[in-house]
Amino acid sequence: MPKVSFEPSFINMDLLKALQENPSLQGVSDDQLQWLIDNSERRDFREGEFLFKKGEPTDHMMIVLSGKARAYSTQNNQKRELFELEPPDISGLLPFSRLKTAIGSAEVMQPTTVLFTSREKLKELVCTHYDLTEKLVQQMTSRVREFTSMQRQNEKMMALGKLSAGLAHELNNPAAAIVRSSDELKKHLAYTPERFKQVISMKLEEEQVDAVNAILYEKAKAGRQNLGLRERNKQEEDILDWFDDNDLEGGDDLAENFIEYGIGPKELDMVREYIPEKELLPVLFWLDNVLTTERMVGDINEASTRISKLVQSVKSYSHMDRGHDKAPTNIHIGIKDTLTMLDHKIRKANISLAIDVASGIPPINLLAGEMNQVWTNIIDNAIDALEGVPSPMLTVKSVKDGEFVKVHIIDNGPGIPVDLLGKIFDPFFTTKEVGKGSGLGLEIAKNIVEQHNGTLKATSRPGETIFTVCIPLKDK
Repeated sequence: MPKVSFEPSFINMDLLKALQENPSLQGVSDDQLQWLIDNSERRDFREGEFLFKKGEPTDHMMIVLSGKARAYSTQNNQKRELFELEPPDISGLLPFSRLKTAIGSAEVMQPTTVLFTSREKLKELVCTHYDLTEKLVQQMTSRVREFTSMQRQNEKMMALGKLSAGLAHELNNPAAAIVRSSDELKKHLAYTPERFKQVISMKLEEEQVDAVNAILYEKAKAGRQNLGLRERNKQEEDILDWFDDNDLEGGDDLAENFIEYGIGPKELDMVREYIPEKELLPVLFWLDNVLTTERMVGDINEASTRISKLVQSVKSYSHMDRGHDKAPTNIHIGIKDTLTMLDHKIRKANISLAIDVASGIPPINLLAGEMNQVWTNIIDNAIDALEGVPSPMLTVKSVKDGEFVKVHIIDNGPGIPVDLLGKIFDPFFTTKEVGKGSGLGLEIAKNIVEQHNGTLKATSRPGETIFTVCIPLKDK
């Protein structure tokens, strides 16, 4: 506790005037305010001292008379501002408050004077001074409302923060692929005129050109093969043998693309059947040239499609283009968007994902953005619980149950101990390391679900933890 100095020269009338001018105490009689002064003590703090520190018992009401302090919490070794304290703020313990310990620390920014009232005196206040008690309870109600709103927003930002690193990685990979492929395509196209000159100088019949085009079109349309290493090596040997058997060079240069698009000895024999021997190698190089272009354009298209889907998922997840009222929503879309946003984290942890959603569930009136916060908190907690688990498995399952839809999020982690299971929805309760969890995620998730007239429950045993979100199909 900081050094406390008392100054009797700070006369009661000055304190009374300060309390009379406090907007939160308007309408309280002077004798009740005087009682508060007589049963409290003034404390002076220097800059850099603390009004309170995180984890300390909260056993005083504080009325700030002058100066300024900043309350903050620490997350990931970084300070996150909670609120500022300056006249005429009333903070700390209030009548009927269940606050036991400080959730953050309040550092004094400039010399500050505070009137402190102990827990014991507050009990007496409640019994003897109704008007003053009523004003302080109103202050507590407003504080709870503001704090809940602020913490819900903070938790939402934390949820987005959990996704940002994975999203940066997910967006960076396809973006880098586009840059790489476009650079390669640009270099590749520089060689095209030479290949084109060789082909255009050939004297081929229309039937021959059509035959080669048919092979090329068929393979390009079928797309690239997804082969294992053994099969790929076998096909490469077959192509190189074909080039050797036909006394042709360049097999090493052409094999990769031919394997990629399923062109093997059979297709090469078909080309040889229609193309004269002296024109065969230039035609094969031309085929390789076209397939290279096809492959690079395919890479660019695949990467840009991935970016487009991610951006759409972010937009859908955050509901950036929608209002903040309930609207008919497919509940599975939010779950899918959340899984997309957390996909990097799921893959990084080598978690097997099983999705089993019921068909025929109609759109439900939801605050979709808020519900996405629910899915994020539960699924992210499940991913964290699977750290170090052999063969980690995450299952998301929805079922229609009468007039309700139930979404089960199941992990095969170590489970939640019985003595902690009943506390996981309590505010500020967390089993995570300091700085890695606020202890509000599940409490806020539960409040959001209840806001939709639903329930959020958890059951757990070693090897299986199930969080169940139950939402009515019709908004009552």
